Amino acid sequence: MFTDILMVGASLALILLSCFIFTNGIEWFGKKLNMGQGVVGSIFAAVGTALPETIIPIIAILYYTDEKANEIGIGAIAGAPFMLGTLAFFVTGLAVITYTMFGKRTLKMTADQKVITRDLSYFLAIYGVAVLTTFIHSAVVFKDIIAVVLLLSYILYLKRSFSDDCAQCEDLDPLYASRIFKVKTSMTWIVVQLLLALAGIIYGAHLFVEYVEDLSTILGVAPLVLSIIITPIATELPEKLNSVIWTGRKKDTLALGNITGAMVFQSCFPVVFGMLFTPWNLKGITLASAILAIASASFNLVWIKVRKTVNPFALLFSGVLYVAFLLYVFL
Repeated sequence: MFTDILMVGASLALILLSCFIFTNGIEWFGKKLNMGQGVVGSIFAAVGTALPETIIPIIAILYYTDEKANEIGIGAIAGAPFMLGTLAFFVTGLAVITYTMFGKRTLKMTADQKVITRDLSYFLAIYGVAVLTTFIHSAVVFKDIIAVVLLLSYILYLKRSFSDDCAQCEDLDPLYASRIFKVKTSMTWIVVQLLLALAGIIYGAHLFVEYVEDLSTILGVAPLVLSIIITPIATELPEKLNSVIWTGRKKDTLALGNITGAMVFQSCFPVVFGMLFTPWNLKGITLASAILAIASASFNLVWIKVRKTVNPFALLFSGVLYVAFLLYVFL
């Protein structure tokens, strides 16, 4: 058990280090392509860091065909948007407040409201339809048609994101690869750094899940609870840590866009995969997590629409929904 705890800590350290390398590389990647913070955060960073949690349910569903595998796969699919929409928002809000307490920034968040509003609106539309589809899971053909439409909707999201692109990334730290190897900051070195960072993120998440699973077995945690609560905490760590890093640098559009963009991505590809290759019958814990993810996104979207600002204390409310879910599961 001591070894498992030690390896969990080591995997967390690897993910954190990889996230520092990734955020530095992805900012330079966007700068080289003359892309704004909205595209860098909501698309490039979001899709890159969403790889671990996207791969896990696909492997579970494709390679293990029993009912438990489907249960774990659907749990992981539903757990990803839930963790992003609740815990990741909470961590970001808490990071802003903490940095402010230490004089590193102010409470005022400068995130581009247009970017965050767009992401949350697409997420609610796509994920809302996907969740409603669970009540017609017996109509297989109709469900498959909806799945394809939802997948195509991501193309519309990409088109809208590129057309709405905002200010470019400024105040960039030197590319770590250029600093270490004393080379020019070229696209080749940027891509090399990104690939190494992603490899570290994915491997670190894999180690985290492996050793957390060992601990959960020792503690007697049920597989569904593991897949919907414990595993997504590990696989969503890149988004959370990236957001903490970016809020410390006062790059709030990148910080929140990384989360909201990942929510849109997760509501499309993994969800559509689940709709096509599983019975997609959300119930109990999985349905509760989906409803709470939608509730959190709705609350933050309404807040931005009404108050015309992104507020760290409003983001903390998403943590209340996360605690409510834990109480529902364990009590």
